[in-house]
Amino acid sequence: MTRIILADDHTVMRAGVAALLAAEPSITIVGEADNGREAVDLVESLAPDVALLDLRMPVLDGVAATAEIVKTTTRVLILTTYDTDTEIERAVEAGAIGYLLKDTTREQLVAAIHAAARGETVLAPRVAEKLVARMRKPTPVALTAREIDVLNAVADGLSNADIGKRLVIAEATVKTHLLRIFAKLDVSDRTHAVVVALEQGLLTR
Repeated sequence: MTRIILADDHTVMRAGVAALLAAEPSITIVGEADNGREAVDLVESLAPDVALLDLRMPVLDGVAATAEIVKTTTRVLILTTYDTDTEIERAVEAGAIGYLLKDTTREQLVAAIHAAARGETVLAPRVAEKLVARMRKPTPVALTAREIDVLNAVADGLSNADIGKRLVIAEATVKTHLLRIFAKLDVSDRTHAVVVALEQGLLTR
């Protein structure tokens, strides 16, 4: 028997989920909450296997509640209508073991609750696709303010010596900055560095 609590500030939605699970003999709902703080309190007093949480709730939202609940042995499964990258990342970073959308079927929900109780990650297909796509995006290059100053001077056609004079730094320091810029942008010359920096929006001309 998997023991769960439900937390959703929409009474009708919470009742709907409870009704979906009522006929499932392997799952029992031991408590219900209409805000995140109540959910945390229920977890502390009842120690359920899984907390099924909505994201948008008063007093304490789903992410904040998740961060507190994962300090216990209870697993958190998010059940929400929101599938934006930001919402998904916040929930996963807070420690949620699963993320489902409210268009999930009864069978999928039951399977997800059992999987979460076993400690298995559960993601709605659309959520999984978003996370994979996010991970595949190249990490944006970050140049320091000084490196951008140097690159802007390069774009202005200045020599290393002239860049040093403009920025009041040694020519050797200019060369060091350029080497770091080349490494970050994966280029081998000044012209290519400026082109790539412009393409990536690191310089505005």
